[in-house]
Amino acid sequence: MATPHTIAVAGKGGVGKTTTCGMIVDYLCKKKQGPILVVDADANSNLNEVLGVEEGVSLGTIREEMAQAELKGTIPAGMTKADYADMKFSDALIEEDDFDMIVMGRTQGKGCYCYVNGVLKTQIDKYAKNYRYLVMDNEAGLEHVARGTLPHVDTMLLISDCSRRGIQAVARIAEMIDEMKLNPGQMGLIVNRAPDGVLDPGVKEEIDKHGLKLFGVLPQDDAVFRSDCAGEPTAKLPDSDPVKVALRGILQSIGL
Repeated sequence: MATPHTIAVAGKGGVGKTTTCGMIVDYLCKKKQGPILVVDADANSNLNEVLGVEEGVSLGTIREEMAQAELKGTIPAGMTKADYADMKFSDALIEEDDFDMIVMGRTQGKGCYCYVNGVLKTQIDKYAKNYRYLVMDNEAGLEHVARGTLPHVDTMLLISDCSRRGIQAVARIAEMIDEMKLNPGQMGLIVNRAPDGVLDPGVKEEIDKHGLKLFGVLPQDDAVFRSDCAGEPTAKLPDSDPVKVALRGILQSIGL
């Protein structure tokens, strides 16, 4: 299979980024666009809860285990470091009917991790070829994209709430994307939680001021809030839900 179309979702915490990301995965699954690889690259994310799947072992944890095994010489006899990495990596893959998921997790640690990071990148590259889409939920700093752990981005979606400060935050992320020369195939803004799905003129002014391309607006939705409070997977709300209807229109309009 060819290189997957990579969709990266970014934005500051608390703006509904992970919920939106989960709904994008649901949309692609229902369009039979699989197989899909979902990558949770936000250390504070709970994308597995949004999708309704059990959390697996994170690559951050595996990275630590691999580094310790290399340091202590506890890699099983007769097994190369690459084989060991392959075995560990397969433990991290959460397999569902319509998609598979990897949780990146935290990657802090002492010592040199250059080799381990290189192994993880190789593993992701190897697995990614088996998928039509790769959907990745990022933290605001886009750490894994910047480090090259994850592949080229075809579609970059910047998620903001409907406040001026929210728009200013995603404008900084857009600047960072430009500075890092990531050159996504297409990049645009989705404004979330707008009352009645209508953008305030002051917020529109802020978007224009920063030269951001607006892909669309998602309405404030009590069902999303209630689902989240009840610990239910928000990605599994009915397709008639207002946020899902609006998001479907946005994704179709940008060719997804």
